[in-house]
Amino acid sequence: MITIFKTGEHGLMTTIPAPEKGCWVSAVAPTREEQIWLEEELGVVPEFVRAALDPEETSYIDQDEEKEQVLVITDYPARDPDTVSEIPTFMTLPVGVVLMKGCIVTIAGEENEPVTELESGRVKVNTTQKTRLLLLLLLTISQRFILCLRQIDRLSNQTEARLYKSMKNRELLHMLQLDKSLVYFSSSLKADELTLNRIMRGKLIPHYTEDTDLLEDVIIEFRQAVEMCSNYSELNSRTMDGFSNVISNNMNDIMKELTVITLVMSIPNMVYGFYGMNVSDLPFPVTWFPLVLSAVLCIAVWLYFKHSRTFK
Repeated sequence: MITIFKTGEHGLMTTIPAPEKGCWVSAVAPTREEQIWLEEELGVVPEFVRAALDPEETSYIDQDEEKEQVLVITDYPARDPDTVSEIPTFMTLPVGVVLMKGCIVTIAGEENEPVTELESGRVKVNTTQKTRLLLLLLLTISQRFILCLRQIDRLSNQTEARLYKSMKNRELLHMLQLDKSLVYFSSSLKADELTLNRIMRGKLIPHYTEDTDLLEDVIIEFRQAVEMCSNYSELNSRTMDGFSNVISNNMNDIMKELTVITLVMSIPNMVYGFYGMNVSDLPFPVTWFPLVLSAVLCIAVWLYFKHSRTFK
């Protein structure tokens, strides 16, 4: 779907039927016909369209000097629709921003929160200010990252609380899912930060004095998201390692108990096996003595292992 926006005289953003100078063209999950319209009618470089719609594309910035277009691809967080458990798994998807002579174009393969916030007017934008619109989109994406990271931290704390009560495979799998989301976030945030650093240099995208504060806010938000992702990932890894050690220790205790039980239960077999041999002239009666001897030996061995430091 392609929607064209333009900011009017009173600062209100409205939709228009055809592209004009100073407009914003938003393409969300465009069909093949809409992609051809972007390339042929609007003049967007075909490689830029394909790159923005590639779900595996990472964040970067590129320029086409011939057509004087700049492509900025940035990753935004989204929920994985293929998640089967009650714990949501997050992923990252690209959104492309093409800065052209007369307008700015955003291209996304799926409907997403950052672009929707700009379209709905919750974030006030001016379509004639291309650099500012790009920075507002980046700011919205960084805030979305922080929101998802806080949700991951909350889910991690809830899963950890359940692990203290009962160490089951389900909770450990949930921790693995959250760790997987943090890995995706970490990779995308690092790429986004590199792209933001290139934007800061101002070689490909012009800077304006009135956008200085906004650019600083974007930098701060992304650095905060990177720091939060790193801290949560480290805490999650340490938690999983700690519970893995606890499970390993519990398994060792179980194996010790089973070893003691096996040794104790083998004593009656040894005694009765000896008395079952074809042995004559035994000094003690066969009827009650093996039973008493087995009981005494079992109790003695059990007391020994109970007070042994090796099995404590």
